[in-house]
Amino acid sequence: MKFQTLCNGIKIPVLGLGTWFIDDDKADKAVISAVKIGYRHIDTAQAYGNERGIGAGVKACGIPREELFITSKVAAEAKTYDAAAKSIDETLQKMELDYIDLMLIHSPQPWAEWRDEKRYFEENIQVWKALEDAYKAGKIKAIGVSNFLMDDLENLLAHCEIKPMVNQLLIHIGNTPAELIAYCQEQGIVVEAYSPIAHGEALKNETIVEMAQKYGVSVPQLCIKYVLNLGTVALPKTANVEHMQNNANLNFEISNEDMDVLKALNFKDYGEYSLFPVFSGK
Repeated sequence: MKFQTLCNGIKIPVLGLGTWFIDDDKADKAVISAVKIGYRHIDTAQAYGNERGIGAGVKACGIPREELFITSKVAAEAKTYDAAAKSIDETLQKMELDYIDLMLIHSPQPWAEWRDEKRYFEENIQVWKALEDAYKAGKIKAIGVSNFLMDDLENLLAHCEIKPMVNQLLIHIGNTPAELIAYCQEQGIVVEAYSPIAHGEALKNETIVEMAQKYGVSVPQLCIKYVLNLGTVALPKTANVEHMQNNANLNFEISNEDMDVLKALNFKDYGEYSLFPVFSGK
C-alpha cells in the first residue's frame, strides 16, 4: 500500500474507492469487498446519500478503524458556519463513526450555481472555519476542499488558521489541469483525482484504448496509473468487485514519452452525464 503524507503528517493511501452512484443499501457490501481486496481508503460525500451504508461497511469489514481512511464532504449547499458544523455532526451520526479521516468542502459554489459569477468567497471562509473547529475538536483528522480553483484556494489561504490539506479535482486523461495541480503541490496541498476514468468516457477514446493495449493493461488501469504518475491520489469509483481488483493491479510503468502523449489529449464530453455540473464543461 503506497501513501502520500498530508502537511499535518497524516498518511493517505494513494488508491481509494470512489462511491458516487453506489446506493446506500449496497454501499456496505462495496466497502467490505474493497477492503478484502486491499483498499484502505474510501471516499463518500453527504451528496451521495450513502454515508450510512459506507459507515456500516466500515464497521462490518473486520479491519481496525485506525487502519482505514474515510473521506466525506460537506454538501455544496451548506454555505454558513452553522450549516457546515451541523452537517459534519450529521455525517458522524449517520456513519456511526467517532471521527472522519478527511472532510472536504464539496464545491466552492452550490451545484445549481456551479462556476457562475457569484464565487461565495466570504461564505467559504465561514464553512472553512467550521471545518477548522471540527478538526481542533478531533472530529476530523484532516480537512480540505474539492473542485476549488486557484482563486478559491487563495481566498482560503489568506484567511485560514489551518491551510487546506487536500484539493479533490476532476482529473483524467483528456482533462489534466496542470497549472492548478502544480499550484496545489507548491502550496503543500495533496491533489486527489476523482473520475480518473472520465466517468467511462475514456473507454471510448481510440488513443487511450491503443495505449492500454500496448501495455497489456485495461483502459481503467492505464487511466489510474496516469493520475498516480501526476502525483495525485486516485479515486476510481465502482461497486463491481472484478473492477475493484483490476483497478488495484498497477504493476506496470508508463514511459515518459507516452505520458506526454496522454497529457496532450483533450476531451471533455461526458455524453449523457454532461448534465452533472462537474461534467458540464464549465
